[in-house]
Amino acid sequence: MAEAERIIGTPDTPDAAGGGSERPDSEGTPPDESGAGRPRGRRRIAVLFAVASIAYALDLISKMIVVAKLEHHPPIEIIGDWLKFEAIRNAGAAFGFGEAFTVIFTMIAAAVIVVIARLARKLYSLPWAIALGLLLGGALGNLTDRIFRAPGVFEGAVVDFIAPKHFAVFNLADSAIVCGGILIVLLSFKGLDPDGTVHKD
Repeated sequence: MAEAERIIGTPDTPDAAGGGSERPDSEGTPPDESGAGRPRGRRRIAVLFAVASIAYALDLISKMIVVAKLEHHPPIEIIGDWLKFEAIRNAGAAFGFGEAFTVIFTMIAAAVIVVIARLARKLYSLPWAIALGLLLGGALGNLTDRIFRAPGVFEGAVVDFIAPKHFAVFNLADSAIVCGGILIVLLSFKGLDPDGTVHKD
């Protein structure tokens, strides 16, 4: 909790913390005092939404194709029995877990989007922009299914279709969420904050 509060509570401006310390960007170069950090911050936000838009579009298009061409049809073998495309409807969380808590997972996805929107105001790090963009695109992809697909609003079943052998069936939104989460863990281990600050515990 303290780590999350430290990240989300990062000051909006380089000197807002009162210590006058400079905020380096993701390459370790601090912004100059002429306000150049602000344009860099806006560019990072643009990267976040660009990555989110691509992840969301790929997920949405893939699900439309799966529903139209694969649902109610035999699975398509991609690499023998090791990888198939098989359309299923998943009322649970990522990879089919927790089917009894569809509404709760919908609320969690919405909360993740709100948290990312808060972090976007303080975003000066390119790696964080990519990570948060993946999370945002994946969350929006599955949230769209929760809202608009049967059996009802906020209870919709997510379309999954990537079926590796001996593993749960998932979709591109799940993949984006997992990749974004892994990247965030790596950035946290490196001590890089969303505002570009590098800290050592």
